[in-house]
Amino acid sequence: MNTLLVGTRKSLFTVQGQGDTPSNWHITAHHFAGEPVTQVLVDPRDGSWLAALRMGHFGAKLRKSSDQGASWTEIASPAFPPKPTSGPDADDPTPWSVDMVWCLTAGGPDQPSTLWAGCLPAGLFRSDDGGQSWALNTALWNQPPRKGWGGGGYDYAGIHSILVDPRDAQHITLAVSSGGVWQSRDGGESWSLTSRGMLARYMPEGLQEDGNVQDPHCLVQCAAQPDALWVQHHGGMYRSNDGGQQWQSIQAPTPSDFGFPVACDPHNPLRAWFVPAHSDGCRIPVGGQMLVNRTDDGGQTFHSFGHGLPSAHAYHLVYRHGLDISADGQTLAMASTTGGLWVSSDAGERWVGLSNDLPPVAVVRFV
Repeated sequence: MNTLLVGTRKSLFTVQGQGDTPSNWHITAHHFAGEPVTQVLVDPRDGSWLAALRMGHFGAKLRKSSDQGASWTEIASPAFPPKPTSGPDADDPTPWSVDMVWCLTAGGPDQPSTLWAGCLPAGLFRSDDGGQSWALNTALWNQPPRKGWGGGGYDYAGIHSILVDPRDAQHITLAVSSGGVWQSRDGGESWSLTSRGMLARYMPEGLQEDGNVQDPHCLVQCAAQPDALWVQHHGGMYRSNDGGQQWQSIQAPTPSDFGFPVACDPHNPLRAWFVPAHSDGCRIPVGGQMLVNRTDDGGQTFHSFGHGLPSAHAYHLVYRHGLDISADGQTLAMASTTGGLWVSSDAGERWVGLSNDLPPVAVVRFV
């Protein structure tokens, strides 16, 4: 039995089922009715669930459940310190207030109470008490290049992907849209920009190789071989074999190398899935046909799968957190901005539609 958490613009849903028969899947719970859910985390250390809500006038909020959603408690939300009224940050054009929590990641197994949150605007926050309090990572926020980061779909840059190396919890890798890939080897005390090899085709010539202007849409890591990283970029697709120190461009598959999500096999560092869209200026499936692309050889070749997905007049877009893979490396879930939810039990080769009527989906996660 699989359990999915599906965060949408108007609620968090719990979906349970198995196999490739739609009648075997059911929405079993409905949380935060009418509220936008921007991110969820299933903490692998204690099984608790965290949900981030974007509540407009009331700000970004966090909820936590220790009983698989039967009850929820409000915990502290990341918050910037007051913006200085003098000094170099007084004229910072970035607002010092959290609009939304875009990413939630658990610390390492030797850090039972540590959580990381990536926000919009691009503040990185750490909690060492299970979310009861949060502190801005000033080492990253005070990086001089930070003020050169640009909005990747929003007015301001945001942090949407945070990876904690399972071998060393002091090694943190994160992605900024738009601000490149950054890494810390000392738990966030210092940071280095590691976008080498990426190319921002959307920038003027002369700036395209600038690591600080890169727009990684989603960054993931193979659990079994953490040095194998994958990125869906605004200008293509990338893979790294050395933990992100150097990135290799992946040959564009048919029909497009533009998109937002990427998922990678937790056991096989050569296998990953991407969901193509037409282009930046036309964010719908190419030719109205929805496909999922899979590589089994590290990006050298791709197979496109559409069995069970809309094949004509499809206008779905899958956001960067709208694709996930379970621990078995075979079961995938995918959801779209137009309320579609699909699962595949055979590594993405065939898909089963579970719903066409959800609110726009921001995030899908296996429990």
